[in-house]
Amino acid sequence: MKTRKLFTIVAVSVGLAFGVTTQATEKHEGQTVKSSDVPAAVQSAAQAQAQGGTIVRWEKEGSNFGAIIDKNGRQIGLEMDANGKVLSKRNETKQTY
Repeated sequence: MKTRKLFTIVAVSVGLAFGVTTQATEKHEGQTVKSSDVPAAVQSAAQAQAQGGTIVRWEKEGSNFGAIIDKNGRQIGLEMDANGKVLSKRNETKQTY
């Protein structure tokens, strides 16, 4: 009987730990980087897209870079390649990290 309870406790614990780990990795995929680590072409492209907004964070995922821009209380996420070509734009205001 004790073995069965122990097995149940271990199985539930492993399941909960796996769920928390999976949830944590889904929230934020890019790695935060310093602006000094971002190529000049990417920085220029992000500034052009910001149009008076402020870049609050830089991210890197694989070979692509991301810029989170705050403009008038709204956050916009840009994904760019290393040459500064904008690959995607998304509304970051709704997402929580």
